[in-house]
Amino acid sequence: MTHTPNSTAPPHNATASPLPAIPPQRATPAPPAPPAPSTPRRTAFAEGVDRLRHAATTEPGRLRVIGAVLATLVVAFGAVTAWQMTDRAAAADDVLTSSQPLTSDAADIYRSLADANTTASSGFLAGGQETAASRERYERDIRTAAAKLVNAAANSHPGSPSAATIAKLNRLLPEYKGLVERARTYNRQGYPVGGAYLRYANEKMQEEMLPAAEDLYTRENQRLRSDYADATPYPWPAIALGVVALAALGWAQRRTYLRTNRVLNHGLVAATATATVVLLWLTVGHTLARSHLDDSYDHGVRSLDVLHDARIASLKARGNENLTLVARGAETTTVGDETYDAYDYDFGRDMDTLAKGLAGAQRLADDDSGAKPVTAAVGNMTEWKKRHEAAREQDENGNYPQALDMVIGARGATGECFDSVDENLATALKHEETEFRQAAGDGRDALTGLPAGAAVLAVLGAAGALLGIGRRLSEYR
Repeated sequence: MTHTPNSTAPPHNATASPLPAIPPQRATPAPPAPPAPSTPRRTAFAEGVDRLRHAATTEPGRLRVIGAVLATLVVAFGAVTAWQMTDRAAAADDVLTSSQPLTSDAADIYRSLADANTTASSGFLAGGQETAASRERYERDIRTAAAKLVNAAANSHPGSPSAATIAKLNRLLPEYKGLVERARTYNRQGYPVGGAYLRYANEKMQEEMLPAAEDLYTRENQRLRSDYADATPYPWPAIALGVVALAALGWAQRRTYLRTNRVLNHGLVAATATATVVLLWLTVGHTLARSHLDDSYDHGVRSLDVLHDARIASLKARGNENLTLVARGAETTTVGDETYDAYDYDFGRDMDTLAKGLAGAQRLADDDSGAKPVTAAVGNMTEWKKRHEAAREQDENGNYPQALDMVIGARGATGECFDSVDENLATALKHEETEFRQAAGDGRDALTGLPAGAAVLAVLGAAGALLGIGRRLSEYR
């Protein structure tokens, strides 16, 4: 029996149409993941702060911070004290050894030039009878001025106004001397042109040399005051640091006592003691130095200034008195409706300046040794005025030889009064210079050793603070 199959298989040789091939697909890459945010790099300072903050959470860490702060404060106190006291000690030394002596040298330059001019005019009036003493005095004044100029040049700053003034005076001095020598030569030969040369020399002295010398004196005086201003102010930064350091050390010792019930920490006590010594030394030493320096200024420099001015006024007055006779009315000046002899009018103004200077010196004199020569100078000045009026009366009446003898004569002349005034002022100046040197020297000596001592004690105090804190840290090991 034949069965018909349920399904018909394709013929073996039948051709089947294949399905179309799917081309290979390229896999789509996944989007990149966003980069993880980078941690910002921290500064060393921030890391240090974190370490300190972390350390401060433990008692050993807090002790280390306290020790570092205490040591820093003590060292800073010593460093600032040494720095400020070094500056003040240097300024005090300059007052004593540099600026004041140079101020006196500048005043001596002025005085020597003015006295040389006065002596030259006196010798001119004497004519052929000029004495050897007068000639020697003139030469001595010129030598003194030249030597003081050399000293001032050596101590002035190159390129400074003072150096320029000194160079100018060094240039003018031989010119002036040459004019005086010509005046003397013609005067001995009886030529009237000698008086013209002397007036020209006096003009160079009065209008160029003496103003330059006065400018030098003023500048050196300003330098002296500047040194005083640098030496006397209180060192407030150092004092403030000392108070802060002592307060911090006291707080640290109280903290240690409250936590350990121990009354003393040897290291902190040593640090406190050294800081106290430095603060007391600083305060007392500077106060003493300031007191002595102020005394040297009030009873030394101020008196010296007044006496120098008075001496200069007396020299100017003497020079104008002599030139009144040299010019014999050739130079006049008009004041208001009145006409005066120019040199005699200047003489009166110089004597007024001298009187004011002597009155000021009397007020500033603080002992008999200083007041006595000033009082004597006042008496000499009074007599000088009387003799000058008598001489002027003779000159105006036509008695020139008599007037000349009353000015430059051997006895009873105004020259005696001038010499007495000058000698007494020189004595007063010597006394005031001695007082100045003593007071200024005491002021400088009060600061001796303070800068170095403060630095050494500060180092010892810082070491004591660290050892004291280290002793507490050892209890945690």
